Amino acid sequence: MKIAHLGHAAVLVETDNARVLIDPGNLSDRWRGLTDLDAVLVTHQHPDHLDPEQIGALLAANPRAAVYVEPSVLNLVSGGDLEGLGAARGVSPEDQFVVGDLLVTAVGGRHAVIHRDIPRIGNVGFVLRSEGQPTLFHPGDAYDTAPEGVDILAMPAHAPWAALKETIDFVRAVGALEGFPIHDELLNDRGRGMVFGRINDMTGTHLVDLRSGATHQF
Repeated sequence: MKIAHLGHAAVLVETDNARVLIDPGNLSDRWRGLTDLDAVLVTHQHPDHLDPEQIGALLAANPRAAVYVEPSVLNLVSGGDLEGLGAARGVSPEDQFVVGDLLVTAVGGRHAVIHRDIPRIGNVGFVLRSEGQPTLFHPGDAYDTAPEGVDILAMPAHAPWAALKETIDFVRAVGALEGFPIHDELLNDRGRGMVFGRINDMTGTHLVDLRSGATHQF
């Protein structure tokens, strides 16, 4: 399994028969211009995970790509707030679908609490499995689900809804052998280094730095 971190929550996953983009949001731009995608997956409706101004161009350049989104995203489509997502399919927790040689399972269901006065929205994480390949978990914006059998964790490093103590406990609960930080555009380099070091020191998960944009083979 080849993985590239394309900024913030955007992750490109490639196997022998699948090329999948997760969470093309507006805090990164390295995913723009991608072609030959088999699927685009969206964990929730926040613009740092789904760029409303650029998603139409991405899908126009990838007309054969299937689009799977957390169900509330479809409300934005029907309300006219998002263009180019007319063929998107909503996925709820425990739903499964196949993309090439990947079996994708949706997990979770709700976004982490930002503040008690801010209504919670939906959020689905995605577990990507392929025979003979490591299993990847991208949680979106939540720490409350720890699927079994995860080998690689896309780890949210910083967010308004998270604290380092929660990040450490989440990584320990998932128990992946390896991982890489995502959701990090609100951190400077010193902050990234601090989180990176703490996770490597205090959990059994070895983090790999994928900020260079280079594709890493797990």
